[in-house]
Amino acid sequence: QVQLVESGGGLVQAGDSLRLSCAASGRTFSSYAMGWFRQPPGKEREFVAGISRNGRYTYYVDSVKGRFTISRDNAKNTMYLQMNSLKPEDTAVYYCAADLRAVPSTVDTRSDEYDYWGQGTQVTVSS
Repeated sequence: QVQLVESGGGLVQAGDSLRLSCAASGRTFSSYAMGWFRQPPGKEREFVAGISRNGRYTYYVDSVKGRFTISRDNAKNTMYLQMNSLKPEDTAVYYCAADLRAVPSTVDTRSDEYDYWGQGTQVTVSS
């Protein structure tokens, strides 16, 4: 099993930055890929970014490319999402998720490919 706990959300203004963290415990952190998803108000959950087991391969949804950076520190069992130039449309509950079945150097983008989820952290961007 894997336990995931997100932190770092909050209320910011458009153009500001936030860094989300996801602390993992349970299985060896470097043995699975990770991802960030978000669920805007009244909408379905969507993929934001993913990172491979060793951190060498990343993938982003087009709407956050150039603004968000996903990273992981396998020594600290923690994944991060650095969010810059935030926009009101980035407002959502952000979830981290663990993908235990991803092969090395790959990132899955579908939520049903992820096995464990955190409880979510709210990010609100005011205009």
